[in-house]
Amino acid sequence: MLIKKASDIASAEITDERLFINRRSFLGEAAIVGLNAASALALPAGLMACSNGERNPEAEGSSATGGSASDKLTPYEKITTYNNFYELGTGKDDPSENANSFRTRPWSVEVEGLVNRPGIYDIEDILKWSPLQERVYRLRCVEAWSMVIPWLGFPFRDLIDRAQPTSQARFVELSTLHDPTQMPGQRRSVLDWPYTEGLRLDEAMHPLTILAAGLYGKTLPNQNGAPLRLVVPWKYGFKSIKSIVRIRFTDRQPATAWNKSAPSEYGFYSNVNPEVNHPRWSQAKERRIGEFRRRATLMFNGYGSQVASMYAGMDLRKHF
Repeated sequence: MLIKKASDIASAEITDERLFINRRSFLGEAAIVGLNAASALALPAGLMACSNGERNPEAEGSSATGGSASDKLTPYEKITTYNNFYELGTGKDDPSENANSFRTRPWSVEVEGLVNRPGIYDIEDILKWSPLQERVYRLRCVEAWSMVIPWLGFPFRDLIDRAQPTSQARFVELSTLHDPTQMPGQRRSVLDWPYTEGLRLDEAMHPLTILAAGLYGKTLPNQNGAPLRLVVPWKYGFKSIKSIVRIRFTDRQPATAWNKSAPSEYGFYSNVNPEVNHPRWSQAKERRIGEFRRRATLMFNGYGSQVASMYAGMDLRKHF
């Protein structure tokens, strides 16, 4: 599948970001909520489920965006050209420059470990399991910058329910594709490849946690983690692992790529917390991409009313 670089996409092909900003007016304009004809033709069959304009109540209003419902979305070009994806290079523009030769079809995801229904599933089948919904989430990166992105995805718990974890399963480990022939960043020992991440099972089951296959009404670009990536909006961006090929259920906390690389800097939980600084910089403020002024970082990235109860009684400075 050929994915164009953002610089190659005509502005007329990109869904107008203004259509995504006002949530209530968006609901009232169902005729234009669906994908336009040009965008729809570019989507694989599994993504067509989002084209009927169906809305998800959990994605409405301030509770979904972690702030004001009128938060301005980050432009498509910024989202697709300013990325952290070390498999494709460590520079912010490396992923978009190196992503064109990355093949996302055929693609399968292996589900294994403490589940009653393990298996290897084709991506097209996975995309049929649950209707894709638009979720407007803020992506907060540990380097103190953020974006607001209209993701297309489905709840991770839909896949988990299908896998039927056993009573012993307490954590989920996810792995990214390891293929240095396609991913030039993996030719260097920047991290212990393949990239791995993990969540507690209750975090993975939370309704805000999604598996995303698109953004801005389009197929997920390679540089943003095609064909399937995790999105956990109350955690720092590196927890939202990209280009997933394996999901393993386990009874032990899994080792994760950045925690193995620098355990004093990247904890397992990695919840957005303005009171816990990175050892080399403050996390109290963030800069929204496209804005000059910094803004105060919100606890749990603004989703505290929905997720804080999962960490009741925990020392969030120790369990950072």
